[in-house]
Amino acid sequence: MKVAIFPPNSLILADLVERKGHEPLILQKEIRKKVTDPEIDSPPFNITQEDPLKGLKYAAIEVPSGVRGRMSIFGPLIEEADAAIIMEDAPFGFGCMGCSRTNELCVYYLRQKKVPILELKYPRSREETIEVVNKINTFLDRLEAENG
Repeated sequence: MKVAIFPPNSLILADLVERKGHEPLILQKEIRKKVTDPEIDSPPFNITQEDPLKGLKYAAIEVPSGVRGRMSIFGPLIEEADAAIIMEDAPFGFGCMGCSRTNELCVYYLRQKKVPILELKYPRSREETIEVVNKINTFLDRLEAENG
């Protein structure tokens, strides 16, 4: 199954999802496409003429352009998701996207998608970390069992 993770650039969550045999929908893969695509004319901008239009699908024209730009990448990932894991209150080093409004919009769209979602608070101790990993593994195992 394709599992959206939030924050979408968290290597920790991506690794846990991959180890359980699912496909993590992560930002790094999408950015790689942008920087290796021969059609991109102007690195480091790495934007095509279609990208701003894609962002309008997820965020209104009145929304800051940075949010629309981020949503042009995150929105399609959310659309692909069969399930999601959302880590709340994570520190910046865990996988910050750099924009609070984009974060809120992503979580909103994930919740509206009506797919199985596991929402967790970022662990602050060793015991909480073990508990979070166990919850993620249980969630992913249950997805596998339900979808065969």
